[in-house]
Amino acid sequence: GLVTGVAMVKSGLTVTQATGLSLLAYAGSAQLAALPLIVGAAPIWVVAFTALVVNLRFLVYAAYTRGSFAHLSAPRRALLGYLVGDVMFVRYVALLTLEPAYPQRVAYYVGGAVCNWIVWQVASIFGIFGAEVIPADWGLELAGTLALVALVVPLCAQRPALAGVVVAG
Repeated sequence: GLVTGVAMVKSGLTVTQATGLSLLAYAGSAQLAALPLIVGAAPIWVVAFTALVVNLRFLVYAAYTRGSFAHLSAPRRALLGYLVGDVMFVRYVALLTLEPAYPQRVAYYVGGAVCNWIVWQVASIFGIFGAEVIPADWGLELAGTLALVALVVPLCAQRPALAGVVVAG
């Protein structure tokens, strides 16, 4: 979140634009992919298509969690779709691996996803408002990559996840 917030402001977005983008598009990788296109005045369909392609992994997440959330109303499922994120998905998969019959799946997922959303937004907004004072030599651009590697590597112990990582790579 911090890296994305800084990147949005350093790319030329105003504080208002960056804050709106962070709140509306809760997807750091899509935000980072769209930034150079927005700054370069690419057509909106190119920006939207790029964000869509970058976020295709969320379709896999939705397919995996479908059984857990199918009984919920469409508005609740839409809210969960907005709140889906890499960290919470990995935590949810870990929960289901350890306790397949966990009785409070929805509460676990919602609680974790909301907490993750809050932390992301606070970090992103901190980055947005602190972009001018955060030195470039901190090397923040590597932090996001390292965080994703830390999430993906433990999942590679399962063959389907490993196959997905290899295909994506």
